[in-house]
Amino acid sequence: MSHEKANVANRNPSPTHEQMLRHLRRSNEVAQRAIGLGHHPFGAVLVGPDNETVLLEQCNIDTVNHAESTLARVAATNFTPEFLWSCTLYTAVEPCCMCAGTAYWANIGRVVFGMTEAQLLTETGDHAENPTMSVSSRYVFDHCQKPVELIGPVEEIAQETIAMQRAFWAQR
Repeated sequence: MSHEKANVANRNPSPTHEQMLRHLRRSNEVAQRAIGLGHHPFGAVLVGPDNETVLLEQCNIDTVNHAESTLARVAATNFTPEFLWSCTLYTAVEPCCMCAGTAYWANIGRVVFGMTEAQLLTETGDHAENPTMSVSSRYVFDHCQKPVELIGPVEEIAQETIAMQRAFWAQR
């Protein structure tokens, strides 16, 4: 069996829509915690193979320690690559190319997001504190050797996340 087929075969069943909504909303709660700590409103949640167990949560720290990339690095030091391949990273905002790459290198097999990076750019504009890049996580994952599953945007969460992002960046 090829490496790609073996990786796909080892992935856990897809989460239900209800599970995705619950974990994406939790990532927004983690993003609210980031705001309380004086950081930008981004949060990430790592869920185990059962699509229920939350293994890690991480809020944004700064411009090089995003929630998703920090979570992926911590996950890679605490779990085996084989286990992480069957886990799902949830984040209400599509991972930037740095975070998508870090999730890939950590061997996280699935990523679910609410709103797109393009939608974030619309909300933040050219804000100096959040210079978004026009490189989608889809583009990053399409250029990887392993088939990371990407699910998103999830419209119900996109609208909730856009409201939070809009309120935060309007005050900056």
